Amino acid sequence: MDYQAILARVLATVDDKAYLTPAAHIDDHNRDALVVVQKKLQEKETSAAEIRLLIESLFREGQLDEVHYLSALHVVAASPKVADYREAARLVAEQEVVALELGGPNLNENLASVDRHRGVLSFLQGHYEIALDYFTRTLERQRSPENIGNILCALIRLGEEDEARALLNQLSTGLSAPFLHALYQRIQQDPDLVNLRHEVD
Repeated sequence: MDYQAILARVLATVDDKAYLTPAAHIDDHNRDALVVVQKKLQEKETSAAEIRLLIESLFREGQLDEVHYLSALHVVAASPKVADYREAARLVAEQEVVALELGGPNLNENLASVDRHRGVLSFLQGHYEIALDYFTRTLERQRSPENIGNILCALIRLGEEDEARALLNQLSTGLSAPFLHALYQRIQQDPDLVNLRHEVD
């Protein structure tokens, strides 16, 4: 894979004056429900079946739209609690169909979610070059610290730590303080990025 071409795409994506504040890429309506789901996923005592029931309930109550409902079910299927990658792949394909049918002003963000989920599935199965490509597509659709963090994770897993460090250093000179703060928080919390932590201390 041509890592320089990938890095050039990343830098071209973030080299934009409109990229001054972190993107609130999920609307408040869906975000609140997804926060609830995320907290449940982190509770060891809560089973995957219980979390699925919660997601179904939030969807029926109108607290999740169909795109985010399928996205949440995908997260459960791909989580360490379940690790059902075939089901996760089925759900992300369905999410893509629903996003395309829905269209509208959130289409790019909804498709970014699809690309991110496919990148995560590739990453979890050890296909880091494929994951890097998906994560770069995701960033091109949706500029967020999370998406840059995913690119850094893939580079690290590919043994391209110098490339990851160079990218981080280049980004650090051109992004807003709030965006960088969110990215640095991701680096401090993600075990895949432990080797970059001294860059952001």
